[in-house]
Amino acid sequence: MSLQVEKLENNMAKLTIEVPAEELEKAIEGAYQKSKNRISIPGFRKGKAPRKIIEQIYGREIFYEDAANALIPDAYEKAYDECEEEIVSSPKIDVEQLEAGKPFIFTAEVALKPQVTIGQYKGMKVDKADLDVTEEEITAEIDKEREKNARTVDITDRAVKDGDIATIDFEGFVDGVAFDGGKGSDYPLTIGSHAFIPGFEEELIGAEIGAETDVNVTFPEDYQAEELAGKAAVFKCTVKRLQEKQMPELDDDFVSEVSEESDTVEEYKEEIRKKLAGRKADEARAVKEDAVIDAIIADARMDIPEAMVETQQRQMVQEYAQRMQSQGISMEQYMQFTGMTNEMLLEQVKPQVMRRIQSRLVLEAVVAAENIEVTEEEINQELKTMGEVYQMEADKVEELLGENGRKQVADDLKVKKAMEFVVENAEEV
Repeated sequence: MSLQVEKLENNMAKLTIEVPAEELEKAIEGAYQKSKNRISIPGFRKGKAPRKIIEQIYGREIFYEDAANALIPDAYEKAYDECEEEIVSSPKIDVEQLEAGKPFIFTAEVALKPQVTIGQYKGMKVDKADLDVTEEEITAEIDKEREKNARTVDITDRAVKDGDIATIDFEGFVDGVAFDGGKGSDYPLTIGSHAFIPGFEEELIGAEIGAETDVNVTFPEDYQAEELAGKAAVFKCTVKRLQEKQMPELDDDFVSEVSEESDTVEEYKEEIRKKLAGRKADEARAVKEDAVIDAIIADARMDIPEAMVETQQRQMVQEYAQRMQSQGISMEQYMQFTGMTNEMLLEQVKPQVMRRIQSRLVLEAVVAAENIEVTEEEINQELKTMGEVYQMEADKVEELLGENGRKQVADDLKVKKAMEFVVENAEEV
């Protein structure tokens, strides 16, 4: 195999890959062997017709496409490894010459990693985060835990109030006529959840158990059922059952049930304070990282090829599809539920992909500028950590990754160190 690389505009390149005629002949023979059992020729049993006879009848080109498809992946992979340029996109393949007895020649148009010129990356100014934890935040966090441990009790001696769970029968009318989809029985509705159209739940406040109540509402102008959009309606509702959540008292008994670290209310409040402080610190760190990277990107110059972006768009959508699949939802089902198309998804992820590419490129530029390195021990520790995540030995992880995978792990660690470097050298104002 031979390779020629031609640089194009906008960080693109054309690889011209030539495969010897002998390899093409083997591929054509392989295509014949795979296909002959499906080809019927008068006078021959199925699968017994000689290749020359088939080519005489159907043309010499009958096996060319399958032969090319067999050769291209391996030939491109070898060219990719041989190419001294860093390829950052999937290839666009074009066949230039495909004829028995001659070399097989095809081209692969690819994006190359763009050069990055970074400006300032040390001393970037970012807003100082407020890490103080207030008593109100502690109370709110404790109330969430009390809410999770609340019990639901039946109410029989009062009317509906905000926060109640009302089990209702209802039927809706527009201009005195019942409409499709406007009737329900034994529906559990949490007042204040905004599960129904605006105003419905508020109108139920004060309704008595067992009494029919008229709920007057107006459907929103953008309501999904066009025949109801903007229309005034009356729902005749009956509250059949009323319940409320009763939160447990905040005392030492409650603390002993929900905490493994604290025994008293005061100890629990301090535990929550530390948890919230840690959460705020993590959130502040993430915000600071984003702000620093945004500032570095704004002061950098790079020409990102569209093919690089498109490749990562497809990868991100594929990753999303895999996550959906792990939850038992196929992409076809997801698109049916949401009304999305593959093109819409690709466009939706484009800003995120662009930010990911820019971030990686400027951090790699920082790695080069600061001569950031990683040790073998650091790489081995990362492989060990990966092994713990995937429940396998570090040696097995390294075996699966191979030499290129180990290099990728090293590069990722360098980028991580670069992120730590620029954040530590940022100035909070």
